[in-house]
Amino acid sequence: MIENSLALHIAQAMLGQTGPLPNPFPRTIGPNAGKYVQEVIDSGLTIDMMGRFERAFAEALGVKYCVGTPGCTPALHVLALACDFKPGDEVIVSPISDYGTVQGLLSQNVIPVFADAAPGSVNFTADTIKPLITDRTRAILCVHFTGLINDMDPINELAKQHNLLVFEDCCQATFGQYKGRLVGTLGDAAAFSFDAEKTMGADQGGCLVTNNEKIHERARFMGHNRASEMVPHFGRIHPEIGYSYRMPQCTAAVCLAQLEIVRDQVVQRDKMARLLYKLLAEIPGITPLPISEYQNLFSCWMIGFTIDAKAFKCSTEEFGARVADAGIPGAGMAEYYLLPESLHCLQEKVKASVYPYSMPPASRTYTYSAETCPNAQSILKNFIRWSTFCEKYQPEHCELAANIVRKVADENRV
Repeated sequence: MIENSLALHIAQAMLGQTGPLPNPFPRTIGPNAGKYVQEVIDSGLTIDMMGRFERAFAEALGVKYCVGTPGCTPALHVLALACDFKPGDEVIVSPISDYGTVQGLLSQNVIPVFADAAPGSVNFTADTIKPLITDRTRAILCVHFTGLINDMDPINELAKQHNLLVFEDCCQATFGQYKGRLVGTLGDAAAFSFDAEKTMGADQGGCLVTNNEKIHERARFMGHNRASEMVPHFGRIHPEIGYSYRMPQCTAAVCLAQLEIVRDQVVQRDKMARLLYKLLAEIPGITPLPISEYQNLFSCWMIGFTIDAKAFKCSTEEFGARVADAGIPGAGMAEYYLLPESLHCLQEKVKASVYPYSMPPASRTYTYSAETCPNAQSILKNFIRWSTFCEKYQPEHCELAANIVRKVADENRV
C-alpha cells in the first residue's frame, strides 16, 4: 500500500482501509488535547509543555527523568549520545525489530551485534546473548517486539556480571507489565514511541526515560542543547557534535492528553489480545505468539501468529494476502524485521572494511545475514502479523478475526 515511498503517512494509508474490523484511525484522542494545545497557542509559545509532559510521563512510570524527543528513533540516538560510546564499541541488540532501533548506534559508529531469538520466540534471552559478549561489549538493547516483553531479570543479571548497561526499546510495549513492573523501568534507560499508529498514538513523538542522573544530564546536553556551553565574553561553543532533538510543544500537548487515557486502553488491548490468541490457538496449523507467564499486562501493538507451512498448500506470503483480502487489514509477512538481513548498509561496510568495520576501530570481522540468527529467521519465515489491532476491539471482533483466519486456513489445507 505504501510501496516504496515513506512520504505517505501511515494514518493516511490506514484511512483507506474498510471492513468489519476496527481500524486504529481516526485515533481516539484524549478529551483535554484541544485544551492543552490551546494553552500552547495562548501562551504565545512561551509555555513549557514539553517539560510538563516529561514530568507527567516520568511520574506515570515511576522514574526520575524523562527527556522528550520527536520520536523513538531520535530517543534511541540520544541514548547512544548520552552513553558516550566509542567507535568500535559493541551493543548486543534484539534480532527482530525495525531500523529505528539501531539508527542511533550506527550514527555513532557503534557496532550492533545481533543475538538470536529463542526457539519459537521473537525475543532473545540471556542464554542467546551470553555467547556474544566480548571485551568490546558495552550494553544490551532489548526490543519488546509486538509488546511481548523480554525475560529481563536474567538479562539484567547477565549484564551485571559483565558490567554492561541494559536498554529497552519500548515503542511496541507502552505500559506493558513484567512481574508487576512497567516496561521502561526494567533496565538502565528506555525509549518510547508516540507515533500516530503506536499504542499511545499522538504524533511523531517519543521520549527517553532513566533513573540514571549521568545519562539524563548528558542526554539533555547532547540531545537537546546541541552540546553547547557558554564561555564568558564570547558566547556559545560546541565542544562536541550535539543535536536538537526536542519534542515540539504541540506534540507534547497531545501526548499529555493521550497519557491520560492510555492506561485503560492498554488494559483493553490486553484482554482482547489474550482472547484473540486463545481463539487462534484453536485453529489447526495456527500458533499465536506465546505470552509468557511473567507478563502481567500485554500492551500489544500488533497481533502475530505463525503457520505450519506443511499444513497448507499456499505459501506464508499467500496465506497472509488471503487473510488480508478476507477482511483483516494490515495482515501479511514482515521478513524485513530480521535486522541482520535487512541492514544491507552494514553488509556493504563489512565487505569493504569501511569504518567502523576497519581494524581499528573494529577488533574483529563481523557477519550480518539471516544465517547468523537462525531461530529469528525461522519464525519470520512463517510469521503473519497485522498492525491494525487496537483498543477498539471487542469480543465479537476477536471472534470475527479468528473466523477469518480459520476460513482461510480451512480453504488452503493440504
